[in-house]
Amino acid sequence: MTAVTDEDHGKGKADSAAKPDGRENGRWDDGLIARRAAAAEAREAAETAPHAPADDTEPQVEAYAAAEGPLPTRLDALRELVGLSRARLDRDTLAEAGRVLDEAAARQRLSSRHTVIAVAGATGSGKSTLFNALAGAPISDTGLRRPTTSQPIACSWTDGAAGLLDRLAVPGRLRRRPHPGPAASDEALQGLVLVDLPDHDSAATEHRDQVDRVLALVDAVIWVVDPEKYADAALHERYLRPLAGHAEVTFVVLNQTDRLPGEAADLVLDDLRRLLDEDGIALGEHGEPGATVMSLSALTGDGVPELREMVGRFVSDRTAATRRLSADVDAAAARLRTVYVAEGRPGLGERAREEFTDRLAEAVGAAAAGQAAEREWRRNASRACGTPWLRLWRWYENRGLPGSLDRMSQALTPPEEELTARQRVEQAVRIVADDAADGLPGPWAQAVREAASTGAQGLPEALDQLALQAGAPGASKRGGGTETGKSAVPQLGGRPPRPPRPKWWPAAVLAQASMTLLQVFGGLWLVGQIVGVLEPGLVTPALIMLAGVVGGPLVEWACAAAIRGPARRYGQDAERRLREAAAGCGRARVLDPVAAELVRYREVRERYVTVAKFSTTGR
Repeated sequence: MTAVTDEDHGKGKADSAAKPDGRENGRWDDGLIARRAAAAEAREAAETAPHAPADDTEPQVEAYAAAEGPLPTRLDALRELVGLSRARLDRDTLAEAGRVLDEAAARQRLSSRHTVIAVAGATGSGKSTLFNALAGAPISDTGLRRPTTSQPIACSWTDGAAGLLDRLAVPGRLRRRPHPGPAASDEALQGLVLVDLPDHDSAATEHRDQVDRVLALVDAVIWVVDPEKYADAALHERYLRPLAGHAEVTFVVLNQTDRLPGEAADLVLDDLRRLLDEDGIALGEHGEPGATVMSLSALTGDGVPELREMVGRFVSDRTAATRRLSADVDAAAARLRTVYVAEGRPGLGERAREEFTDRLAEAVGAAAAGQAAEREWRRNASRACGTPWLRLWRWYENRGLPGSLDRMSQALTPPEEELTARQRVEQAVRIVADDAADGLPGPWAQAVREAASTGAQGLPEALDQLALQAGAPGASKRGGGTETGKSAVPQLGGRPPRPPRPKWWPAAVLAQASMTLLQVFGGLWLVGQIVGVLEPGLVTPALIMLAGVVGGPLVEWACAAAIRGPARRYGQDAERRLREAAAGCGRARVLDPVAAELVRYREVRERYVTVAKFSTTGR
């Protein structure tokens, strides 16, 4: 019995695609006569080769039906996740997720009626013998020469698999059909595409590369192990352990049991199950989903029918491709977990915002500005309600001097204090960035810190401009008058140039003026009596003058007591306005960019949850 090659049919499709003018193998096929001639040639070929497969130039390909369940939603979420993360994560981190999306899109464009299963194994494990036993014909070469299989060989039970084999890069000359018989006519195997791979431990590097490439594209894998190499570290560490999440599309077959005496086959099979369990592969026992593990002898045929029956049920289920893609998404999500899953609940809490505002207010000198405003209000009240003699004395103190005590209190801040204020601002930005990034995965924490650092550029100058506008003592003029500084500084709400005066101030001024007039009137009366212009009588003028002298300080004292509350409120209002302006500046420059990064992280976190929450592997 010999297998019939599918090379001509694979080449026909390739040639058709390569010749857009409609010719295939040198003939025209776009007319009625040509189609009739082609049909006659097909009948003639069928007579000369009764077992040749149907022509694959017009494959009966069924479009990949939209997968039911969560897979489409997970793929869409993964696609959005990759798109939102490109600006924050490096290309290597997203490479596996991008590969999964590309392969999923490629697989869904191809036939859903076919299930591609690869037969993989080590040198001498008998995988080619098992491949031939399943196909019912010696399709793949077997022998003592190693390696026997140098390229993937495919056997398709039904038509329409050309696209899938093109995706696997299986040459047309290595595409086969099963020999007519029980294997070819088995209804359960209709739609099976079996691929015999080179040895995964081959000394030829190109053979191992082909195995790795094809294993990433097939729907399921039959791993063939023998009693000597079933515990090989290369197999478990390079393939089985990394693909533990693909247990539902994995068959592990212990071959060559005919070489084991007595109960040795059962002992080896039990030890194989133990090793698979240590690899993290779920075993499909007692009706649970997982890998199928069994023993057989491909040479004697013992156990082969049972494997064919299991493969038939697996193929007829038509869910292998979906299971494989779902497991690929699981693996991609597991690799991305460290860059999306945070520890705790990161974010900008109300307390962190308030502490940031407090630090900015301290750096801008809001408290000092409020105290200065309160003192200014008191000075104005004292000037308006104080005795004229005290006002004259203060004017005399200040006249002709380069700077009074009040002016000295508003002197420029020394350079070391300016440096301290800048350091306070930088420290406030650093602390709020660390609070916001606490618990975030590394890339997103770095993005938050970079957003805060970028937004904080020019913040000390903007806060200094606020202090200058507010008239805060110690406000520096470094760069505060630049156009950039002015445009970035929020206004202080129209702060009046002078403190407002209460309604009772005119009455207090009038009372103080009256006390002054009494003093002047009493004094002139006494002078008139002394010079003899007026009749002597010291009591009355002395009492009038004493009333003015005593009443003036009393009015000033009463006014000082009355202005304490308004002055304090005015200072508090000045402090509040400067504090709010500093908070608005810090919010626009630092908090809003940081909040935007946190919103972006929450968006990708939601997409990641959608990708990972329907995991079929529980990882």
